[in-house]
Amino acid sequence: MTAELAGILFLSLKIAFAAMLVTLPVSFGLAWVLARMRFPGKVLLDGIVHLPLVLPPVVTGWLLLLAFAPAGPAGRVLQDWFGTGVMFRWTGAAIAAGVMALPLMVRALRLSIESVDQRLEQAARTLGASRARTFRTIILPLSLPGILAGSVLGFARALGEFGATITFVSNVPGETQTLPLAIYSALQLPDGDRAVLQLAAISIALSLGALVMSEWLARRAGRGLHVL
Repeated sequence: MTAELAGILFLSLKIAFAAMLVTLPVSFGLAWVLARMRFPGKVLLDGIVHLPLVLPPVVTGWLLLLAFAPAGPAGRVLQDWFGTGVMFRWTGAAIAAGVMALPLMVRALRLSIESVDQRLEQAARTLGASRARTFRTIILPLSLPGILAGSVLGFARALGEFGATITFVSNVPGETQTLPLAIYSALQLPDGDRAVLQLAAISIALSLGALVMSEWLARRAGRGLHVL
């Protein structure tokens, strides 16, 4: 493996991991709200959460561009409060990847939360356990395999993100050029077949491994809940 290829791989893994890590608490919060709460506008919230699944990725990237550009609302906050921005930086690529991974993570986490028998929670509350203790000792352990499966699935989706990333933060070698963007760049070169083959093989191996792990975790969660 060449130094250039190793750099692309490391950057891709860093961006995907950061996207998954930052998106996880947001995904869990949204999944909890959608799974356990009833309120007006719940269907609308569910639609907004899953919108990146059906929108063209370039539209999602364009919306991120409007939001995080220096004159955009989020970009202005970042500049005024922290003196930084995310345009043409790996942090921006992580934001794009996280937004695209969010719907899959929310769906997996929501199913995991809904599969926990609420009678166990009610019994714990009846015995005097607080909401925080019930969450920590019952809900979280029972839904943990599903949370891990959703996280791995989100990581795989972030790893394969292309359209929103290239629209939002462009294709900057060493900064925002992940595996999919590197494959796109190599396809434009007359002698880029070998690089495409190497990059595609790595992408397939990583994505397949993540999918297999996610399925294994999901099946393990199903067996555990079946036993309970």
